[in-house]
Amino acid sequence: MDAPSAEAILISRCRESDTAAFDLIIQQYGDRVYNYARRMVSHPQDAEDIAQEVFIRAFTNIAQFDGRSQLSTWLFRIATNLCIDYHRRKNRRIVAVSLTSEDEDHEGEEISVPDESANALDQVLSRELQQVVERAVESLSPKLKPVLLLYDIEGMAYDEISKALSLPLGTVKSRLFLARNQVKQAVEQYLGGVE
Repeated sequence: MDAPSAEAILISRCRESDTAAFDLIIQQYGDRVYNYARRMVSHPQDAEDIAQEVFIRAFTNIAQFDGRSQLSTWLFRIATNLCIDYHRRKNRRIVAVSLTSEDEDHEGEEISVPDESANALDQVLSRELQQVVERAVESLSPKLKPVLLLYDIEGMAYDEISKALSLPLGTVKSRLFLARNQVKQAVEQYLGGVE
């Protein structure tokens, strides 16, 4: 049985209030939805709450799912809307974590000793660069961040992102370009300071 027809059967069973079928949907998409919410809101407990709410809403509104897009697209649309609502309620902008607070949180942690054959400077620079990229992504506006995460992290196609976020295809492409450009600028700024 191919994936679309298996998904259609699961959806049909869910419409009949089959909780076992919905458990299969949660097993299939739960981690992806949580990870997406985690990147959008940065707080693990809030991301967990949002992910749970995504599946509650999906189960209660499964009859409204028309099947014109993939189930994952619909779930990410619900997740995106909940994340936007979260930020509106909190009335705060996504802010990068400062290095000092991160150091305070991890005070007293064991430090692993790198292999002597590896270049320690390269490892430090690689970790720092990864942090620069993560902070750049965290600091993206709520309009740009979901497009970047859905395309680059979740691997969704432009048309699926367009459906998930209710945006024209051209807007998806331009927002992805802008988001990547902002991340690129942050990396270039970091690399300019390292040399």
